[in-house]
Amino acid sequence: MNNKELLAIAIESAKKAGVEVTKHYKAGDYTAEFKEDDSPVTSADIAANDVLMRELKKRTPHIPIISEEVGALDLAERGKWQKYWLLDPIDGTGEFILASGDFAVNVALVENGWPSIGVIHAPDHNVTYYAQTGLGSFKETAEGTTKLQVAAYDQNRPIKVAISRRQKLSVMGQYLSTDFEYEYVPLGSCSLKNALIAEGLADCYLRIGPTGEWDTGASHCILEQAGGSIIDSEFLSLSYNKRDSLLNPDFMSLGSDSIPWKDIVKPHSVRRD
Repeated sequence: MNNKELLAIAIESAKKAGVEVTKHYKAGDYTAEFKEDDSPVTSADIAANDVLMRELKKRTPHIPIISEEVGALDLAERGKWQKYWLLDPIDGTGEFILASGDFAVNVALVENGWPSIGVIHAPDHNVTYYAQTGLGSFKETAEGTTKLQVAAYDQNRPIKVAISRRQKLSVMGQYLSTDFEYEYVPLGSCSLKNALIAEGLADCYLRIGPTGEWDTGASHCILEQAGGSIIDSEFLSLSYNKRDSLLNPDFMSLGSDSIPWKDIVKPHSVRRD
């Protein structure tokens, strides 16, 4: 099975999970609780996870799966995988609960430690972002499909920073140089903010606080194929399935590499090994 076929399977699976999520969202028919790490999870997350697991196991039984909603195997076993699916059934569960619409189903294929396929399906926005290494990055809506490219650098305009709707600008500001002018673009889930950069509507997103590899896998591929990057807070590469923990360090999602990021963002060390 080639990657073109795997991309189609990832898109179809994400959309089927999106249908399930929408049922719960529109009806308000779900329960919510907090996990041990204080992050929210709903019965809609579990239902979406069930759809993804069922579809991917049926259509690609030879490819193992890591999902936020399923306990991961020890590194000694999963570290041997050359290829696996990486899932976040609902990225932006908090936004789902608040009924903002800014949530998405994330599906990534990780090969040899790097995301080679990424799909972000935002059912309430009726939009699907997808990418494949060597193919490029795309946005699909009811109006059609467009290829994505990060915004070119223009010294005469502010740097556009994607932020959470409830993020305190004082927290973000401590990591940004005062030598530049900024415009803040609020949006919900982590993956959708990264997609915003991929389509040239924002230049960067600084994530301060815990995330998992499932939060970045799909959008990492999409942003990279659009000309951007995701790196940690010390300007080093993220890693996938290389550590005992599946938690990410603080990270930065960046657009055009012509922007002087090392002059703009102050590095800081927060790793979660």
